[in-house]
Amino acid sequence: MDCLIISGLSGAGKSVTVDVLEDIGYYCIDNMPVKLIPQFAELFGSSAEKNKKVAFVVDIRGGRDHSYLFRALEDMERAGSRCRILFLDCSDEVLINRQKASRRRHPLDVDGLGLAAAVAQERELMEPMRRRAAFVIDTTALSAAGLKSHLHRLFGEEGSAAMVITVCSFGYKYGIPHEADLVFDVRFLKNPYYVPELKEQTGLSDAVYDYVFSDPNAEVFIGKLRDLLAFTLPLYLAEGKTSLVIAVGCTGGRHRSVSVSRRLCKELRGLGQNVTLRHRDAEKG
Repeated sequence: MDCLIISGLSGAGKSVTVDVLEDIGYYCIDNMPVKLIPQFAELFGSSAEKNKKVAFVVDIRGGRDHSYLFRALEDMERAGSRCRILFLDCSDEVLINRQKASRRRHPLDVDGLGLAAAVAQERELMEPMRRRAAFVIDTTALSAAGLKSHLHRLFGEEGSAAMVITVCSFGYKYGIPHEADLVFDVRFLKNPYYVPELKEQTGLSDAVYDYVFSDPNAEVFIGKLRDLLAFTLPLYLAEGKTSLVIAVGCTGGRHRSVSVSRRLCKELRGLGQNVTLRHRDAEKG
C-alpha cells in the first residue's frame, strides 16, 4: 500500500493538494487524528480495493503527537507499506494574506493570540513534520495551477520513476529560498543593473540575457555546473530522491540569476531531465 501523509501550514495549499491527489487516484481523508491512522490503514490495506493508494491530511487540528505518527509509519513500512510525508510550506506574509482572504479563523488564533502569532506558533509546532518530510513544496510563489502541475509530476504515473527538478532564481536581499537543496551564487558575473538601458528589464529579456552571457565567466560557470549535475543527479535518484530544488541567486533576483536559471534549465532538459523553471523575485524591486 502507498500511504501518503499530507501536512503543512494552514493556507499553504493542502485543499488543492487533496483535489489533485484524488484525481491521480489516491483515497484522501482530511483532518485525520494521528492515532487513528494505523487502524484505518490496516483496514484499507486488507480491503478488496484494487488501488492501494491512500492519503491522510494531518495538520495541527489532528493532534500534535508527531512522535506517535512517526512510530506508526515505521511500523507500517516494516509491514510492507510505502509511507511518505508531503509538507506544504509558505512564507508567513503570504499565509497571513491567504488566511485573511479566506475569512476563516486560523486554528490556533484563540484567546486573542492574533493571526501573526498563530502562524508563528503553528510553524514551530509543525517543524518536526517538516524535518521528516520526503517532499517539501513551498507554495509562496506558486499559483494553484503551478502547484497542481508540480504534484502531477511528483505523484502521477509519469513522475513516479523520475526526479522532478525545480530551478528557482532569487535575490539574496529577499533571503535564500528555504526549500532549496542546492544554492549557487552568481553575483560574480557582470551586473546589468548598472547599464541604464537594462536596469529596468529582467533576465527574461534577450538583451539582459545576452549581456550576462557576454561575460566569459558565465559560459565557464554553466559548463562546470552542468558537469556537476550530470554527475550528481543519477546518484540522487539512485538514493531515492524524487525532487530537487536548485536555487540560483544574485543581489536582487532580477537580472543575473534569472538569466543563468534560464540557461541552466535548458542545459538540464538537454540532459533529459524533467525541469520546472521559477523566478521568485524577478518582478520585485
